[in-house]
Amino acid sequence: MNSISNNAIRQVLLLLVILLLGFVLFWQLQSFLPAFLGAYTLFVLLKKYMYILIGRYKWKPGAAAALLMFGSFLIILLPIALLINMLYAKIGFALEHSTQVLNALQHFIQKYEHKYRMVLSSGKTMSELSGWAAQTLPQILGATFNTITTVAVMYFILYFMLIEGRKVESSLHVWLPLKDENLLLIRRETNSLVYSNAIGIPLIALLQGTIAFFAYLALGVNDPGFWFVVTCIASMMPVVGATLAYVPVAILLFSAGMNIRGIIMLVYGFGVVSTVDSIFRFWLQKRIGDVHPLITAFGVILGLNLFGFIGLIFGPILISLFLLLIRIYSNEFSGPQPKIRG
Repeated sequence: MNSISNNAIRQVLLLLVILLLGFVLFWQLQSFLPAFLGAYTLFVLLKKYMYILIGRYKWKPGAAAALLMFGSFLIILLPIALLINMLYAKIGFALEHSTQVLNALQHFIQKYEHKYRMVLSSGKTMSELSGWAAQTLPQILGATFNTITTVAVMYFILYFMLIEGRKVESSLHVWLPLKDENLLLIRRETNSLVYSNAIGIPLIALLQGTIAFFAYLALGVNDPGFWFVVTCIASMMPVVGATLAYVPVAILLFSAGMNIRGIIMLVYGFGVVSTVDSIFRFWLQKRIGDVHPLITAFGVILGLNLFGFIGLIFGPILISLFLLLIRIYSNEFSGPQPKIRG
């Protein structure tokens, strides 16, 4: 009977302790995971310029990191924050005056129920909507506070990533027990995925929102800037996408008696706005990062469930990394494949 060596027992015990501590740390710090993922995304986008400032222009690492962080805030986060603030202000106003909004909606529905002699809603439905509205406003305010906290922690992590970027990358080559070719593959694929999702998804959302914005202006929609923001955010959602924006706009036009404009809005939305999404979203992501459309669709759903709105970017990255690690495992540990005789 073969006995287990003391060295193997010590190795197993050490691995168990490492896994136990890792699980405890992850469980306690999981709320900071979106901040870490956001910091890594910005690190991938900014590290090239960090190395240029330090190597070519001889900047101090702290000054270079501060400049890039400030620039990223002005170029990326500040516009997004302003747009989301506009959206929250409108939603907050609507929820605070939910009774008037629901009464107007009920009047509109009753008008068409009487006209076409059908039942579209009930008093129970309206009471449920009223209760939902009362619960949603505190959730929005809480989500705003959580987002601010996440951004603050994200920049705190990003600062140290930028300062010690080369050291971290070189340490990974030492710590990870993989072949050099697989380490390079992980770095290349991860950077490609970050570019694909961090640039591709917002770019498509902005493109869809801009195309829809011109229709809102031409059709005389009230507050087209607000609906532009709604369209940009809705276009990132899987399956339904921008229909969450232009269909309510069409309903508002119908309720105001502008039936022709409502029909034009629907035709333009389904025929042009949604076509832009179908053609360019997956095409652009595939061009940048070679991301399969199914990975993008399921990744967005996964990311929303795990991380909320910020998961729109990280969900596809996680699925792609999972498939990449399976591929690397096969490359690292599988033996030569037997030849199949014909």
